[in-house]
Amino acid sequence: MTGGGSGGHITPILAVADELKRLRPDVQIIYIGQKGDRLADIPAEHPSIDRTYSVRAGKFRRFHGEGWKQFLNLSVQFKNLIDALRVISGTWQSFWLMRKLRPQIIFTRGGFVSVPVAIGGHLNGVPYITHDSDSIPSLANRIIAKKAVLHAVAMPPETYPYNQNRTVTVGIPLSGEYQLVTPALQQAYRRELKLDAYKKVLFITGGGNGADKLNNLIIKDVPALLARYTDLAVIHITGRDKMSAVTEQYDRLVTEPDERRRIWVEGFVGDVYRYNGAADIVVSRGGATTLAELAVQGKACVIIPAKQLIWNVKNVHLLAEKQAIVALDEDCPSDQKSFATIVSELLDNDQERLALSQRFQSFAHPHAAQKVAELLLQLADKSPKQPTHEVS
Repeated sequence: MTGGGSGGHITPILAVADELKRLRPDVQIIYIGQKGDRLADIPAEHPSIDRTYSVRAGKFRRFHGEGWKQFLNLSVQFKNLIDALRVISGTWQSFWLMRKLRPQIIFTRGGFVSVPVAIGGHLNGVPYITHDSDSIPSLANRIIAKKAVLHAVAMPPETYPYNQNRTVTVGIPLSGEYQLVTPALQQAYRRELKLDAYKKVLFITGGGNGADKLNNLIIKDVPALLARYTDLAVIHITGRDKMSAVTEQYDRLVTEPDERRRIWVEGFVGDVYRYNGAADIVVSRGGATTLAELAVQGKACVIIPAKQLIWNVKNVHLLAEKQAIVALDEDCPSDQKSFATIVSELLDNDQERLALSQRFQSFAHPHAAQKVAELLLQLADKSPKQPTHEVS
């Protein structure tokens, strides 16, 4: 299994790994990530992953809306050149790693590291499956698409530029911990997180790597929300590298001790499902995996897409059109309500929050991980059983 670089890549991989172990406990699962990945400890410590390795990988930097002008940016193009060399190095590493491991099948979730791993596997005769969560395929999966034996996708097959005979809709694999949150389950989560003293809970996350614009947009409005709702708790997941800066901002802006005690700042949490479930409102980015998790849980959400990620924007636009979420522009155009106003309107209207959550839940695909695991096992059983060799 390969992917990484963000929680949106890693969590589906781990969900499929759990299902593989449930369906066939003796299966051996190896995860190959990118050297230097800041989230590498997550798959390494996951009970369904038997071993982990890392190879070099690089990305191709391109910027939506800038067209040909971006190619005049020498700094960016130099970085692209360095990363191209990393891809070549990673492909060489992957070739020899696959030659020794001899897996029956590779599952690639996308991300930069998928390219060298898939190519290295193909050169050794190892078949691979790609998975796309977004309606726009990732560049990595487009590069390796031609030789894939199957494309597992989240949307209808005709959405994708793949061979339709090798494309199947499965949804987005999620951990079994994600389930529809009932009022009783919400209270149970609050007790577990020691939040049951609060009548209202706001949960904010920009993903595993955080998001500066999202953090800054929200931080300035949190003091007004805390002053208005004396029974409100705010949990803000910032991204590991941004935790100190966000904590300092809150310390500076929220000087009243009681209000400051009602703000929890964390860099990263592994049990996001529990925090989502405990919240009355979840604020997040528009990554497809995150949206799938929240849909399964049936949460009322304010989604702030990353504008530079066109697939992020498209995901959010489709759901906002169906009134399944509230979308917010991080650039704060003059005709847009403030973050504090939007959150206040939802906190004050239980029926609107319920309607929002029900519409969102109608988009859920709760059995995607099982479907992918079954496909992998079917293809692995057809693949030649080759002897494996230990790799140091």
